[in-house]
Amino acid sequence: MPKTRSFNDPNVKAVFDSYPPGLRADLLRLREMIFDTASETDGVGRLVETLKWGQPAYLPARRKIGSTIRIDILKDQPGRYAMFFHCQTPLVDTFRELYRDQFVFQGNRALLFSHGDPLPLDALGHCVALSLTYHLRRRRAGSGKAAP
Repeated sequence: MPKTRSFNDPNVKAVFDSYPPGLRADLLRLREMIFDTASETDGVGRLVETLKWGQPAYLPARRKIGSTIRIDILKDQPGRYAMFFHCQTPLVDTFRELYRDQFVFQGNRALLFSHGDPLPLDALGHCVALSLTYHLRRRRAGSGKAAP
């Protein structure tokens, strides 16, 4: 397994440690991709990793920049895991318009994955960047500046 960045919050690490090994590797890969995307996306800045509803959650440290992303296994669907987005935003609808054939969607809240299936990394990175800059882009669009 590739090197994983360290955890600053022991509670988040404990959640990852509780996952079955195969799904833990899948979720650690999502975690790394979220941090990498944040570091490569203008305006995001430092990322905070915490727990929300008992799930690992990621959001820009500065307020009103982006929307929280959560990741977790699907306890009622063995071998499956998800990336969750705020359901009161149009984010998942946007992802569906852009990437209808590349993801399995759960309503307006999640992208679903199965252990062992390849991830569409470019599309997923774009979705993560859109979420992590959600409020920033809305402000820019409201000010008459083009949203990225």
